[in-house]
Amino acid sequence: MVEEKEVHELMNKDVFTEKGSYCGTIKDAEIDFSKYAMKSVIVDAVKGSYLAEIVGGKRGVIIPWQMVKAVDDIVIVKQIPTPTINE
Repeated sequence: MVEEKEVHELMNKDVFTEKGSYCGTIKDAEIDFSKYAMKSVIVDAVKGSYLAEIVGGKRGVIIPWQMVKAVDDIVIVKQIPTPTINE
């Protein structure tokens, strides 16, 4: 069950991948109120960060809660596969 305090404590935390790449900071969260469960976090991908490179500089990147591995002073997410271009 998600509590307001837990969601509030997520805001503005730095987000890193499990391999140590910086992604940005959490700016919002999406909650499934019918289940009182966290659905996703919205990360403000910082220019030049690992996440910004993957999504082309977009901000407000939605990361499903299933991708979150740990939350403490920082948030650790699973490594996001880099898209490959077939030639």
